[in-house]
Amino acid sequence: MSEHIRSQKPDSTTENQIMVRVQNLKKHFPITKGIIWSKQVGAVKAVNNVSFDIMKGETLGVVGESGCGKSTTGRAILNLLKPTSGKVFLEDIEITALNDNELRHLRPRMQMIFQDSYDSLNPRHSVAKIIAEPMVVNKTGSPAEIRDRVMELLELVGLNPNHAVRYPHEFSGGQRQRINIAKALALNPDFIVCDEPISALDVSIQAQIVNLFQDLQDQLGLTYLFIAHDLSMVQHISHRVAVMYLGQIMELTSCKNLSDNPLHPYTQSLMSAVPIPDPTRERNRTRIILEGEVPSPSSPPRGCVFHNRCPIAKDFCGDKMPEYKEIIPDHFLACHLADDKGGSLITV
Repeated sequence: MSEHIRSQKPDSTTENQIMVRVQNLKKHFPITKGIIWSKQVGAVKAVNNVSFDIMKGETLGVVGESGCGKSTTGRAILNLLKPTSGKVFLEDIEITALNDNELRHLRPRMQMIFQDSYDSLNPRHSVAKIIAEPMVVNKTGSPAEIRDRVMELLELVGLNPNHAVRYPHEFSGGQRQRINIAKALALNPDFIVCDEPISALDVSIQAQIVNLFQDLQDQLGLTYLFIAHDLSMVQHISHRVAVMYLGQIMELTSCKNLSDNPLHPYTQSLMSAVPIPDPTRERNRTRIILEGEVPSPSSPPRGCVFHNRCPIAKDFCGDKMPEYKEIIPDHFLACHLADDKGGSLITV
């Protein structure tokens, strides 16, 4: 497999069918005071009113600074964390309305790949047992069929089937992540949440794993929510990108639109930090440096959560939360200064 990232991907998904729909998703963690008679005195608003759709066969990238709510969003979508409010649908099934038993039967269709490839694997189990475990628990075949499936999955992710008897500590970080991917594929899922699956890997290995994700999507028709803080990497693998800040989506559009015409001031600041492989352009461009610190999600600013750091903020930006809306086709924005007609921001 090539060590270079393949950026060729379709401009749109092949299927015009919604695989995942997220509506007004919120996840607030209570802040309590007291030891015996504890009471809630506040809440950490990790995810606050997030909405988006993911089409079948699409990769939606989610980027933002550490602590902005990316991983919590992924876990809340899969109901690994119970949402505070909002709705999540997998095709026509409302995940958030299911009880534990109903959710257990739906689990094979949606899986998660975590950031730490070592902590995600049981060090006491062989690779074969790790990959086989989901199939054994769900009783998907005979021991011989499960064994054959394990060998098939190892080949699919680019590992030697003869290494199935080895243990996680005998593999490199990139190989362990391939094992995690094989485990996630064991039950033939439709939707996978990838929670920063390459951030802990060497740069030379990251490209190989990204290429593997793309190959698997082409072969199996998978749908991804790809979470990362590396905007340039997300642009390579994703069809569309959602930019998060303090638990909310600031901008969502195609990779091309995000690269050619970033509209939100926060997105523009992120894009200005992405290196350009052209020394002249890199030397002459202007970096957008944001002032101040990211506020605490336990006490976010009133109105637009970004207004206290926004270089073009107006007085009214702190009065109320901006509406998250589609200002031009396939370009969603949460900004009081959005110009519906021109697809730009009003700066005067």
